[in-house]
Amino acid sequence: MANPFKAVMSVHRQELPFALLMFSYFFLVIASFWVLKPMKKTLFLSYYDQTGFDLLSWHLTAAQAELVAKVLNMVVAFLAVTVFTLTVRRFRRQQLTLVFCMFCMVCYILFSLVINHPTGIMVWAFYLFGDLFNTLMVATFFAFLNDSVTPDAAKRMYGLVGLGGVAGGVFGTTTLSVWVDRIDPAAWMLICLGAAVLIVVVSQLAGHMVERDPPTEIETPAPEPAAASANPASEGARLAFRSPYLLAIVGIVGFYEIVSTIMDFQFSATIAHYLDGPDIGRQISLVFTITNWTSMIVQLFLTSYIMTRFGLTVALLVLPVAAFTGSITFMALPILWIGSLLNTADNGFSYSINQSAKEALYVPATREEKYKAKAFIDMFVQRFAKALAVGVTLAVTTIFTEFSSIRWLSLVTILILVGWIVAARYAGRSFKAKTLS
Repeated sequence: MANPFKAVMSVHRQELPFALLMFSYFFLVIASFWVLKPMKKTLFLSYYDQTGFDLLSWHLTAAQAELVAKVLNMVVAFLAVTVFTLTVRRFRRQQLTLVFCMFCMVCYILFSLVINHPTGIMVWAFYLFGDLFNTLMVATFFAFLNDSVTPDAAKRMYGLVGLGGVAGGVFGTTTLSVWVDRIDPAAWMLICLGAAVLIVVVSQLAGHMVERDPPTEIETPAPEPAAASANPASEGARLAFRSPYLLAIVGIVGFYEIVSTIMDFQFSATIAHYLDGPDIGRQISLVFTITNWTSMIVQLFLTSYIMTRFGLTVALLVLPVAAFTGSITFMALPILWIGSLLNTADNGFSYSINQSAKEALYVPATREEKYKAKAFIDMFVQRFAKALAVGVTLAVTTIFTEFSSIRWLSLVTILILVGWIVAARYAGRSFKAKTLS
């Protein structure tokens, strides 16, 4: 079996201090996110669990209202990308981190004042902030990292730094699960505030380290002729849709977002149906803890082994097979823990082996495809697919209002999974052909 710690052990001694700082940076960002994520979900579902949510003349359940929040999250994400692009023109590395950490600190302080006595507006604002935090801080982290290392150093550091994110997820959810009943939401905001301060300190140390010994071999894309269209999304779409290989990646990303959104709705609906009050928060925290421990185990002991022993095709099939198994099981037996573990079947493999395998597909792509087509796929295709899934789910659950009908959404996911598996097989085989040629 391939040694899961090989990437960590290959870091050069002189690179280790910076790698450990970036490990800590990523750890703190993802730990904070996994404290915010179950909190925002718990607060939202608990607030609308008994009364539901009225959108004009349309009465929605708590789980349906969360789908509307997901649509708003997409709008917020587009605004965040715009702000990030404008900010990155003036600030780099630790300065960029400081700007967005200060924004998050202000939000933490404001939420700490009102979160113990939530109102409708506050519940929606906190839900949107939880997603905005992830969008901004993960992008800021990778901008820092990619601007600070050479390509060779990046290959050596990737395992250790990436492990920081997985470990942060485990730590965040486990800590929240253990202490959720002993620490009130306002105190959790102050804990996240402390984590933001630590992120600033770590980023300053890492930034000064890079400034003292700047990378000299960073490969940057050569300037390319201006395209006929000034819209980057159009350029990326043109590249993606003229290449069968990139279309397969479009299929993998799009099908995943549809399946994931539907499964997350089934997870939320199951929690809201079987539990009430504080029990909702306890169950969500416990499930997210299980999910992140699963992700860490997969990342440490299965990802490297499967990708090196069986190849990229098999690695790409792990997540759809897990989702297929979970959907079939939930359709047959829609009970609390089966519905809860849909989250693990999705995110436990998505954040580990599927992410590594999907990103590896871009290795044989051209430079233009890696930047422009990938941006189109990651930004537009991902959000469009999520919006499509939200529409389908709302339509089905509006017509069939009983909880027992939620299981039949699995028929939709199973049909989508067939297309996903076909796309994954094609992409994996094409990758093998491209890398062997």
